[in-house]
Amino acid sequence: MQQWLDYQLGVHLQGIDLGLARVGEVWQRLGAPRPAPLVVTVAGTNGKGSTVAFLEAMLAAGGYRTGAYTSPHILAYNERVRVDRTDVDDAPLIAAFARIDAARGDIPLTYFEFGTLAALLVFADAALDVAILEVGLGGRLDAVNLIDADVAIVTTIALDHQDWLGSDRDSIGREKAGVARAGRPLVVAEADPPDGLLAAAAVNGARVIRAGVDYSIGTQADGWHWADDSVRLTLPAPALPAACQPANAAAAIAALRALGARLALPPYAFARGVAEARVRARLQRTRVGDGELVIDVAHNPQAAGVLAEWLAREPAAETVAVFGALTDKDVAGMLQPLRDRVAEWHLVDLSTESERGRDLLSLDTDFGAALGPLRRSCWGDVASALDTLAPRLRAGTRVVAFGSFYIAAAALRWLQNVALR
Repeated sequence: MQQWLDYQLGVHLQGIDLGLARVGEVWQRLGAPRPAPLVVTVAGTNGKGSTVAFLEAMLAAGGYRTGAYTSPHILAYNERVRVDRTDVDDAPLIAAFARIDAARGDIPLTYFEFGTLAALLVFADAALDVAILEVGLGGRLDAVNLIDADVAIVTTIALDHQDWLGSDRDSIGREKAGVARAGRPLVVAEADPPDGLLAAAAVNGARVIRAGVDYSIGTQADGWHWADDSVRLTLPAPALPAACQPANAAAAIAALRALGARLALPPYAFARGVAEARVRARLQRTRVGDGELVIDVAHNPQAAGVLAEWLAREPAAETVAVFGALTDKDVAGMLQPLRDRVAEWHLVDLSTESERGRDLLSLDTDFGAALGPLRRSCWGDVASALDTLAPRLRAGTRVVAFGSFYIAAAALRWLQNVALR
């Protein structure tokens, strides 16, 4: 597996090359297999992974066989391709990679395009009822958009990947609306979506289903409820703790209900799915002695704001942060929401983890510009920072590791090593 992944990194000179022409030609050479009779595509800035998890859990509770393709992975590549909520083994992925490499000839494919085609092949061979495809970047030109979705979801629209998607919410929304198809439902999960998203959906001819317009959610004593003009569902609190998770679950419900008679789900399937959905490194809390380590993949200002809201609702005696970021991220926008929530910062160099990783000098400079002389230390890696913090963590300090999937992965590996000591 690792040999194949290393090989894919060298096939294309560009790590990101948006567009469907190259990957579409290879897909046609492979026979253009549809991954499942029904396909749900999930786009958006934040909340995609959680929404996919809600879809998987709800469908599983209703007795349907699912495949889910997500990215990036955290600890192992196989996390990207799941069948019946279980990571696939190496063998089917390697077989798919070999088929793709034979079919592509001299067509260069990116690492993500290889992975997307592999997921489609694995799903096509798995006799699924429903395939759930998470967009990697944008929507209109993302490799996932090869497949015509029966229903699509756009979770949130915020500033991220501006070099590729545009500098404002309207531009980004237009790109993400590209997953919609004429005459088919598009669930818009934000109550206040940008006009660009709605305009592009109208041009595409999609049947838009809007949060706060076509369905609503509300809190109640024993959880929360979801309602449209024909049904009201009473639902438990999500196991995923962020305040945004009911909105993600609500979008999943709206999408599944939009499929109507093609996908019959009883009310209990929605409730069980809300209660059972899990996603690694989304406000993942682990007790360590008398303290806790919180691991979160928050890697843009909107996600950092959600983290800050959660910290305000769940105060601790002392909170310190382990933080690193990629070079294309708005570091100041990620730090500002947490100014009053974190007492001490531990900055981590990610330049050795990725060519896009921000080095310590750049990170420390941006930190100083954003937060001034707040207490901070600098580290070459996450493990060194956490090893130093371990005595305080065990004594009752809350440590929050966030800023990048690389930070989350390193913190999870550190936890595994601590457990083995």
